[in-house]
Amino acid sequence: MKLEPIITSLLETDLYKFSMGQAIYHQFASYKTNWTFKCRNEGVKFDSQMVEEIKDQIKHFCSLKFTEDELNYLKKIEWLHEDYIDHLRLWNARYEDFTISTDSECGFALDAKGTWLNTSMYEIPVLAIINEVFFRMSYTYDSLFESYKQHLNEKTQWLIDGKYNLGNFSEFGLRRRLSAQAQDLAVKTLIDNNSKYKESRCVGTSNVYLAKKYNVTPVGTMAHEFIMCVGQGNPMYNPAYSNKFAMDAWTKEYGVLNGTYLTDTIGEKTTHLDMGYTFSICFSGVRHDSGDPYTWGEDWIKHYESYYSKYKDERVNPKNKTLLFSDSLDFKRASELYAHFKDRIKVAFGIGTYIANDTDEEPLNIVMKVSSCNNRPVAKLSNDSGKLMCKDDEYVEYLRKTIDWRLNHQE
Repeated sequence: MKLEPIITSLLETDLYKFSMGQAIYHQFASYKTNWTFKCRNEGVKFDSQMVEEIKDQIKHFCSLKFTEDELNYLKKIEWLHEDYIDHLRLWNARYEDFTISTDSECGFALDAKGTWLNTSMYEIPVLAIINEVFFRMSYTYDSLFESYKQHLNEKTQWLIDGKYNLGNFSEFGLRRRLSAQAQDLAVKTLIDNNSKYKESRCVGTSNVYLAKKYNVTPVGTMAHEFIMCVGQGNPMYNPAYSNKFAMDAWTKEYGVLNGTYLTDTIGEKTTHLDMGYTFSICFSGVRHDSGDPYTWGEDWIKHYESYYSKYKDERVNPKNKTLLFSDSLDFKRASELYAHFKDRIKVAFGIGTYIANDTDEEPLNIVMKVSSCNNRPVAKLSNDSGKLMCKDDEYVEYLRKTIDWRLNHQE
């Protein structure tokens, strides 16, 4: 079974790959990284035909170049600089950076190795390829797509009827979408019905290609990889200060009002320490990606309130800040979070798999994470132990100890 090309444009990636990419280009162009694929589902098997199809699809992805029309679109994003756009004009993925085999429990293994400037751009399109190949070759796709459309229409009607009210939300499902066709339909449907919703609004998508196609806002700031590589890839840095190094680099690149900070890379406590008054001003809000969302949200409201009560500065008034929730959301969960927080702080949602791959079959839980930077192991210590992904257990233990030491010795 031979499939049509899945990735047809280099804009088919999440916006934060460009925001991180520019900072990497200007400040960390020499950094080198390794990335590793993992399927978290039990019992999932990729057969040899799927593996060969994934290889062919990645080869096609590696043949793509940015078009002038696409580059002109990126130029309109005010914080992307012309020198970075010129870099993208020359850029393409390298198939030689990939190592693909059947040597894993699920029957598919993939690693990518090269400069961070290159390999960072591989994650999202490659995951989209793997996901779509699996579902098209494992099931009767037309039947899956019919169930997908039914679920999408039902969810849209819930927003129209006011069964669930989300405030502002964005579609975040590219990496685990059922297919390009499914994600396209979801974004179009949710945007087209905005005027009918009771108390919800789909404000955009992380998929830059679809944002361009439907003239909506591309959404996203940064991923864990930025904090991991900046904070843990330099042997001169104490990794317990990963957030500080990442915030410094990000502010150097983007100044003030520079997007939403992802808080759980090495634990929340260090993020609260390093955010401080200055960075609380600089970042428009914070993003939740693991752990109890209510506890997390309450803690961040307290964080902002402490500075607001001390300095009377509207820039740190919780009502002027945003909590962005993005962890395994469905409309019910998002609606409950919105009702809980909406009167005290701005609330937004990035909803992925529930929008982009909701069928009668279980979606894949697949990831492709950076596992080393500059030949040094890196790790994410999120608030959910199941999301830990590091090949070096000794490094994880070392990282935890450095963080504990810092927390026990710093006021």
